[in-house]
Amino acid sequence: MSVEDLVVQRNGAILELILNRPERLNAFSQEMVLGLTKMFKEAQMDEEVRVIMLSGAGRSFSAGGDVKTMGEASALQVYEHIGILNECIVAMRELEKPIIAVVHGFAAGAAFNLALACDLIVAAQDSRFVLSFAQIGLVSDGGGSYFLPRIVGRHVAKELFFLADPISADRAYELGIVNRIVPQDQLREEAMCFAERLAKGPSRAYGMMKRLIDRSFSSTLDDILQDERVVQGVMVTTDDHKEGVEAFVEKRPAQYRGR
Repeated sequence: MSVEDLVVQRNGAILELILNRPERLNAFSQEMVLGLTKMFKEAQMDEEVRVIMLSGAGRSFSAGGDVKTMGEASALQVYEHIGILNECIVAMRELEKPIIAVVHGFAAGAAFNLALACDLIVAAQDSRFVLSFAQIGLVSDGGGSYFLPRIVGRHVAKELFFLADPISADRAYELGIVNRIVPQDQLREEAMCFAERLAKGPSRAYGMMKRLIDRSFSSTLDDILQDERVVQGVMVTTDDHKEGVEAFVEKRPAQYRGR
């Protein structure tokens, strides 16, 4: 399936979402963001989807907001536009399946934040990340003010926001933003191998891990201990848990089915 600004592909249990405005460095359009939100929500309901890969067509992951159209919208239009982006970010965080951002070229502004909203980031060696909002007199949108300080700390986050200097993939890795760095010509292959490994794993457990980790930032230790206790009581009833135990005892690879 494809639409003008978003390409959707299925590779077995892996759902690929490809930002598709290469002539504008995949700058966001309303169609693109609405399409992403729709696909994330549908992926939650589709038991056959185990992992999502998010990437960009052409020379870059995404330039974020379309600067060429900025300055034309009213405050109300901007408010409504960011509300559409916010719905997408919430859908990503509520999706109980791993989302891998596959970044090459630039991930700029809200596109950097879109990558941060994913669960894992695989980046090409020559990729660059930049929070470009200060360059045009804006603050972050797309959740960057929430995600980034939790990864790099307040002081580093403020430096990246204030100065708006691009950082390399190596620097992003050092800061804990990026999980893996690979050569540009091996990016899709390596990301697909990563996704295939996750697709073969216990997807229900992954979903609960994602929920617990995200919740931990706004919870007390007592809250998380109780959440783990309740969720574990559910997980031990799953087919994946039973299969994992049997495979361990029988010394064979587990065949998880996400049930």
